[in-house]
Amino acid sequence: MVLVGEYLLEEVAGIPVEVELASEFRYRKPLLTTRTAVLAISQSGETADTLEAVREAKRKNVLALGLVNVVGSSIARETDAGVYNHAGPEVGVASTKAFVSQLTVLSLIAVYLGQLRGIGIRGHEILAGLAELPDQVREIFGQREQITTIASTLKDAQHCLFLGRTFHAPIAYEGALKLKEVSYLHAEGYSSGEMKHGPIALINEGFPCVVLCPQDEMFEKNWSNIQELRARGANIIAITTVYSREPLLVQSQFAVPQTHKILQPILSTIPLQLLAYEVAVAREIDPDKPRNLAKSVTVE
Repeated sequence: MVLVGEYLLEEVAGIPVEVELASEFRYRKPLLTTRTAVLAISQSGETADTLEAVREAKRKNVLALGLVNVVGSSIARETDAGVYNHAGPEVGVASTKAFVSQLTVLSLIAVYLGQLRGIGIRGHEILAGLAELPDQVREIFGQREQITTIASTLKDAQHCLFLGRTFHAPIAYEGALKLKEVSYLHAEGYSSGEMKHGPIALINEGFPCVVLCPQDEMFEKNWSNIQELRARGANIIAITTVYSREPLLVQSQFAVPQTHKILQPILSTIPLQLLAYEVAVAREIDPDKPRNLAKSVTVE
């Protein structure tokens, strides 16, 4: 999610962003100045390493901001300012609606800052797209049976590769994380452009690959990646906004509604979350209570 936030703030608001792992932040020496702000993102607002990163920022007299779901949480109290994403209680251990709502809030923040800074963005188009998101999400849920069918092809898989470009590379990482969290199926996410730098060595007959290929300026490059996977016999699951393009010729294709480019990752996330859920159910695993995981990581 934070990588999507980086892309949003840089492209929409023109603000340079550096993504840091909260668990690493206070153990190295990041270059912070009086014009630096640190934005901490957490569902619970109690995540130990994220909270310590906030405290480290405060010790260095840096503006500390928070984006959290739980009202009155430690991060909300200790930051200088922030936003609640108000997703409501999230019962399942794996974050789903909090993730999506925080992506939405990051989009709003980027638009607002872009307008304040006079960046030439079409904020009204993005806001109009946000207003359409609830109906578009319902449309995706209306295709739930298709996700169940796709999940059945992964029931007995041992590995899975997720690929995406630009705004969708971080969504590929998140899709892989959700699948391994709730179904215990080993999955890895990569930028599609990195496939030739190692991951392609994994591909053989029947190897499952989920490719995020929305109709955007990167579609042709994603299409090229799909052809490379096909040539090696991969079992390709395409998440796209293209309802009919014969040359894809993939084993499974799921189409999400088209929206503004910076909002498309929000819609692309939904089928990946549903896929993780359905694979877990097919493998007779409780997706709400994955082993060895806790809802709030309150110790390092």
